[in-house]
Amino acid sequence: MNRHVDFLSTLYLTWGAIFTLVALTGFALAGGAAAIATTSGPVRMASEMAARLTAVTIGMVALIALVWGAVHMWVGRSLRRHRPSARLMALGLAVGNMVLLPFGTALGVYACWVLLTDEGRRIFEGS
Repeated sequence: MNRHVDFLSTLYLTWGAIFTLVALTGFALAGGAAAIATTSGPVRMASEMAARLTAVTIGMVALIALVWGAVHMWVGRSLRRHRPSARLMALGLAVGNMVLLPFGTALGVYACWVLLTDEGRRIFEGS
């Protein structure tokens, strides 16, 4: 079961890196939308307002993705060290991942299988 916990740790680190990359891309898009909103030229008021709204919305989604990715990477490192608190945090993230079809669902199901078995519990109780 140690092998499964280590593999789950790697999956959490990878999932976190993917979300961090999505966040950085989102911040770049938000910056582009903000640049469009602040340029002077023959842009109508509605276009400027739409660009600002787009920049704020994409920026907020990117911020959420950055936090989600950072938490996954932190939990992934904690799982590798077999910290008892990592098991509970990983299970909480697994529930949240269930709605992110299809890869998040697979990750959530695998995390629940690894961490809810008796062997998985024993690994984290012994730390």
